[in-house]
Amino acid sequence: MKEPRPAHLKKNIQSALKDENLREAVARATATALAKRARIVDQTPHWESLRAEAARIKRDVVDHLDEHLEAFEAACARGGIQVHWARDAAEACARVLEILQDQGVTEVVKSKSMVTEEIGLNAYLEAHGIASLETDLGEYIVQLAGEMPSHLTAPALHMSRRDIGRLFAENLGTTYTEDPESLTAVARERLRDRFLSAGAGISGVNFGLAREGGFVVVENECNATLTMHLPPIHVAVMGLERLIPSLEDLPVLLKLLPASATGQAMTSYVHSIQGPRGSRAVHVILVDNGRTRILADPDLRELLHCIRCGACLNGCPVYQRVGGHAYGWVYPGPIGAALIPLFLGLDAARDLPFASSLCGACFDMCPVRIDLPRHLLRLRSDVTAAGPIPVAERLALRAWSFAATRPRIYRVLAAAQRIWSRLGIRMPVREWTRTRDFPPAAPRPFSTLWNKEEENA
Repeated sequence: MKEPRPAHLKKNIQSALKDENLREAVARATATALAKRARIVDQTPHWESLRAEAARIKRDVVDHLDEHLEAFEAACARGGIQVHWARDAAEACARVLEILQDQGVTEVVKSKSMVTEEIGLNAYLEAHGIASLETDLGEYIVQLAGEMPSHLTAPALHMSRRDIGRLFAENLGTTYTEDPESLTAVARERLRDRFLSAGAGISGVNFGLAREGGFVVVENECNATLTMHLPPIHVAVMGLERLIPSLEDLPVLLKLLPASATGQAMTSYVHSIQGPRGSRAVHVILVDNGRTRILADPDLRELLHCIRCGACLNGCPVYQRVGGHAYGWVYPGPIGAALIPLFLGLDAARDLPFASSLCGACFDMCPVRIDLPRHLLRLRSDVTAAGPIPVAERLALRAWSFAATRPRIYRVLAAAQRIWSRLGIRMPVREWTRTRDFPPAAPRPFSTLWNKEEENA
């Protein structure tokens, strides 16, 4: 799999903007997702009240995470689920490997899980002699391509049917086709026997149940069903923050998640795992990997409310134009622009918080009302404070500050800009005008219009 490159955001964006096939696929997929979501939202009574309640539920969990985690571990133990704690990605992968090696497992099947992408579990297991196969169709496609997912819920969103047809023909030796049903049939045929031969199944977790113990997994393809129930061992990998207080809180989130993620009123399957069945063993790996650092910051801890629906990606004008790989890591879009610097550090991802127009679409779309624009502004401030600011940018900001705090100079420069605009002289901002037009100056400044209104009042 390609190495994460969040530090190369600008180069990644330039590459994405030149890829017409990518842009067409992303634009088509996000437009479809937005239309489907809008239809379900219109049909759902009290949508905004549901969002407010979901925000309250997640806030209760995150603000008292230690208590909920202790309750979760105790309840899981009562139900026969073994809980393991992991401070970072290396420890999480080692815990999974230890469980598998203890039982002599050499092959696993996986259902979709962003946290396993985050910790690099597939590559780790392969390096230790354990074959790991993704069974979600989108994840299977990007695994064949050696890529990271480009979306939280639609991993292969950036690929067209032609891309997938060529990928299958080259990697699976099948006859080229771009018919979706035929491609799905090919994947199903290749995966079916692996469910039966695998020694363990690995899944993610949508919601952990603090009071009852156990967890909930939602899906549409039935691959998670087979992953969790056919192999003799089930390992669920879960971020610390994915808890909800109890099963009573689940209906609210189950109304919001499918609508926001896939434009459905309800997913095809909802699994509540509250203990092993028969001789099967169930393990939960609780992964920190930087989450407690985020938790310790009262201004940013709201980011842990995220339920990984991907709605903010679909609504983001930046994501719509460049797709997910431009962000350089497993969490793309507005939520990725906020989380990547916190997980990987500001030095590794200093440009990410600026990959947003701050239009507010991400907040409007978020089912748990995360104020992403506010958090991105905070991170921009952190980046600026950490420095160093490029010399040209520092001089430009000083010049702007000098002019903006001196009204006479500001008015002279504004008048000059209006003259330049009328004469058709282009502003010396080549990087800006390379991909867009510089907006013309207004015929009359706002201060003139304001003063005129004041006179007429």
